[in-house]
Amino acid sequence: MPVEALDPYLLSRYAELCGGTLAHSHARSGDAAAISAYIGSGDVFPQSIAEFAELYAEQNQLDYEALQQAVADGRIEASLGV
Repeated sequence: MPVEALDPYLLSRYAELCGGTLAHSHARSGDAAAISAYIGSGDVFPQSIAEFAELYAEQNQLDYEALQQAVADGRIEASLGV
């Protein structure tokens, strides 16, 4: 797919389709009982996932702020999509 030829709306739709396809394939890639047995019933895994999600959100915010600064400094160009 020549993504550079897509307008913002079509690029957004394409990304949604790719993400949905990836999520669907991952959801079907494991044996739920085996995964559950491996993870166990304790709080370690859920706490680790929650910590990862918080750290990921913080990094995402830092990246967004860096992007905004790069646009403000004129180091890169950006435009609002539709």
